[in-house]
Formats: sequence, structure tokens, C-alpha cells
Amino acid sequence: MKDQLKQAIIAGDAGVVNALTQALLATGASPREILGEALLPGMEVVGERMRSGDCFIPEVLLSARTMQGALDLLRPHMAEGESTSAGTVVIGTVEGDLHDIGKNLVAMLLQGAGFEVVNLGTGVTAAQFVAAVKEHAPAILGMSALLTTTLPHMGETMQALKDEGLRDSVKVMVGGAPVTQAWADEVGADGYGANAGMAVDRAKALVG
Repeated sequence: MKDQLKQAIIAGDAGVVNALTQALLATGASPREILGEALLPGMEVVGERMRSGDCFIPEVLLSARTMQGALDLLRPHMAEGESTSAGTVVIGTVEGDLHDIGKNLVAMLLQGAGFEVVNLGTGVTAAQFVAAVKEHAPAILGMSALLTTTLPHMGETMQALKDEGLRDSVKVMVGGAPVTQAWADEVGADGYGANAGMAVDRAKALVG
């Protein structure tokens, strides 16, 4: 049944995924087991296929949404304090930029990889990023930009984190079409992903 569930995640078949998730819970499988042996391996395959160009964003989003539905079913069954999380990620598009398709895809794939994700949306100011880091104490802060004119706000946020004494407590990742490894180095980020799949791999490496 777990292998069927894994395949259904890859196919993005929400009806089958929800039915199998509930069936596995009914047979006594633990949420951690279902997540670790079916859901996450399924999303892993989807991520690999996206990186190799064998599947594309609409298919990835379908699998990610399907995974989200399964997580919603598992959550009430998790024992108090039982976390399946690889860590918390706070993510947002920087001030002055309203593009969020890529950022939302990364957020969904991060959830699919077992992270708790706090999605701040678009047009997020340095002060809002800092407030979210204080509130959620994430392992990773992710900043996205699609407009070259908004890139400097990444540097402002890095400075604000330093000013508040928070920089050493969080790994910072940057991404978006105009972002390069050179830019990530310039602003002092810990990680950069050229695409959503690479961003998730980097996030895993940073918390590993």
C-alpha cells in the first residue's frame, strides 16, 4: 500500500492519495512511517524528474498540492510534540516585488521535503523578515526576487539581521531569475538555488 501511495503522489492523484493515507492510518501505520516511507520518497522522485527535465512545473505543483492534502490528514494523528519536520523555513518575495510563482513552488517543494514553511507572501520588507525570524526562529530564511531593481533589498535584509544580532542564528538562502551565485556571495547568503529543485537540495544540505 505504501508503494501505491508513493506512486499516487508522483502521479498527483489526490483522491487515491487521500484514500490510501486514511487506509494506512486505519491499519495502524504511524504518520511518521507514512511520511518517511511513501510521501517523502514520492516527492523525492518528483524533484529528481523536475531537475532532469522529465516533468514540469504544473505536474510538480499537482504533486505538491496532493502531498499537502495528505499532510493535512496526518497532522491530527501526530502525537503531541511528534514533529516530522526537517526544520522551519521562513520564505518571502522582497519589498517592491510581487512575483510569487517560483517562490510558492519552492515553498511547496520544501513542504514536500518535510520542512515546516512560513510563507510571508510578496513585497516583504527587511523589518518584516526580521520580525518573522524573531517569531518563528527558523533554520532557514529564504528571499526571492524577480526584478533586478529589488535585489538590493536582499542586502538590506541581511544588514537588518546583523543589526538585530540574528544573522548567526539562521541560514539565509536567495533565489529568483536575476539572482546568481555571485550575487548570493556578494550579499553574504549561505545558499542559492538556480531552480526550485536545487533550492530544496541546498536547504536540505544546510540543515543536514
